[in-house]
Amino acid sequence: MAFLLWILAVVLVIAGIVALTRRQMIWGLVLIVLGFLVGPGGVSIFT
Repeated sequence: MAFLLWILAVVLVIAGIVALTRRQMIWGLVLIVLGFLVGPGGVSIFT
């Protein structure tokens, strides 16, 4: 399960960075913060 959360967190952060490069600041920041919250190193919202 931790591996799947890690993959999800990486995808969210990458999507956030892509959104930032497309000048979608709010959406990019939300995705990056969600990536850090979901990741196994952060506060997981699924446990």
